[in-house]
Amino acid sequence: MPFGEKRFNKNILIAVDESENARRAVTYVGKLLGGIKGFKVLILHIIRQPEEDYFPNLSERDKWLADYQMKVDAMLDDYRKILIDSGFAPAAVAVRSMLRHCPSLAECILFELQQTQYHTIVVGRQGLSRSEAFLFGSVSSKIVNHARDCTVWVVE
Repeated sequence: MPFGEKRFNKNILIAVDESENARRAVTYVGKLLGGIKGFKVLILHIIRQPEEDYFPNLSERDKWLADYQMKVDAMLDDYRKILIDSGFAPAAVAVRSMLRHCPSLAECILFELQQTQYHTIVVGRQGLSRSEAFLFGSVSSKIVNHARDCTVWVVE
């Protein structure tokens, strides 16, 4: 089967965090595709589940998660507004945050991509130096290297 024949569609998953690079990725998609009918976007943020011993007790953990979820919701609403202001129909822009245990954020993002009907993934380039990227790897590099049966856009 030729590339994309089975999975090709106009559904785009934008994996975001609170960085300026993520904002640029959202803005890029808005400028490129805003106003063109048929595209659907999911703005996704993965909340890494903290290790059990990170907080002194469950109450502290739950408070941190609630506070962080509020921050994430505001961020996702802001990104959604960027796309709508760029011409996307409100019904065509969804947001999702999920709490997951992630040994690698890239793995969690790619897993989510496989569970959905999205053909294109958009990420911002992570702001690591060459030596940091070599030592730790970047989420965008890992996605580019491990993504299958989809298109990957890395926005700088």
